[in-house]
Amino acid sequence: MRVLIAAAGSRGDVAPYTGLGAGLREAGHEVTVAATAPFAGLVRGAGLDFRELPGRPDRPAGAGGNRALMRTAAAFVTELGQGFADAVDPRTELLLLSATTAPLGLHLAEALGIPAIGTSLQPAAPTGDFPPTVLGTRFLGRTGNRLAGRFALRMTDRVYADAVAALRRRLDLPPLTPAGMRRRQEKAGLRVLHGFSTALVPRPSDWRDGLEVTGTWWPYVAPGQRLPAELEDFLAAGPRPVFVGFGSMAGGHGERLGALVGGALRRAGLRGVVQAGSAGLAVEGDDVLTIGDVPHALLFPRVAAVVHHAGAGTTAATLRAGAPSVPVPVTADQPFWAARLAATGAAGEPVPFAGLTEERLADALDRVVRQQAYARAASAAARHMATEDGVGAVLKALG
Repeated sequence: MRVLIAAAGSRGDVAPYTGLGAGLREAGHEVTVAATAPFAGLVRGAGLDFRELPGRPDRPAGAGGNRALMRTAAAFVTELGQGFADAVDPRTELLLLSATTAPLGLHLAEALGIPAIGTSLQPAAPTGDFPPTVLGTRFLGRTGNRLAGRFALRMTDRVYADAVAALRRRLDLPPLTPAGMRRRQEKAGLRVLHGFSTALVPRPSDWRDGLEVTGTWWPYVAPGQRLPAELEDFLAAGPRPVFVGFGSMAGGHGERLGALVGGALRRAGLRGVVQAGSAGLAVEGDDVLTIGDVPHALLFPRVAAVVHHAGAGTTAATLRAGAPSVPVPVTADQPFWAARLAATGAAGEPVPFAGLTEERLADALDRVVRQQAYARAASAAARHMATEDGVGAVLKALG
């Protein structure tokens, strides 16, 4: 079957689909991943065909909150919609759509007369079990949570409205709003597969049929891939270090974070591996090594703890490795994942990025490294995750 996976956003929004795509390819499917240009190498490195989507998502670093995030998302979606149709080969037989691309891709599926399946990294459908992932972590009661979930969907509809209208005109389709498409697909029982672990989010008790939790889709790691020699030497030279990284978050905060992280590691008496990321984070010192991108699957099992922004993928990777965490959420769905991580017992209370200080980070690190309860909880979650087969569940859905 010719499958097109469409995913857009930051690295964490795209990388899981490289592992999913590689698994589908190994099962005999012909797989192409459509993503924005910066991820062409990531996709091709997994042995998958690449089609370019327009746009370059630049997330705010946190200072503007959700309002700034909505403005940034609207600008990105408008550009994305202008060229989405060009990324779909007419021979495509199935669309797998991420949460970011589904509000556009479903219209393409209609125009081409081909099936589509949602493949989401976050739980977006309203539920009474918890509030929507992008509206904070305060429990609003079951009715309040569902109402907030529907409000969040309406906000998403607003972001996509202009892009959907322009795309339908280009495809010679009659007008239909994002809300109208959503209602149509819900009535038809659109299948949406969710690539996260039930160790973090059990399937909500009030979800409709067709909304499934498969287990995590892990970013592709080539067989035989190894960590850089400099990093291997550092790991071997002393006790397990702490990993510190903020992924694609915290741009423009590198200098402040470097001083803060270095001071916190010294206070806690810990070695550190610091990932530069979008912040350009760097820390000087004999007991600290600054690195670029490396596979979390190879590094995290060898660290004492992980300080991270609580993106969905990094959160899952820490648990898979059995590593305790200090979550420092910045924006969007990160507070949600940070809270879920703390609920497993594998992390303490999240430290919001805006409130991060040297003292708070040092205290949090000392607690999660010295108190073995956190590592035990992380190990228990890792054993649970090992029983899940995210790619296998998608293959089963494909029939």
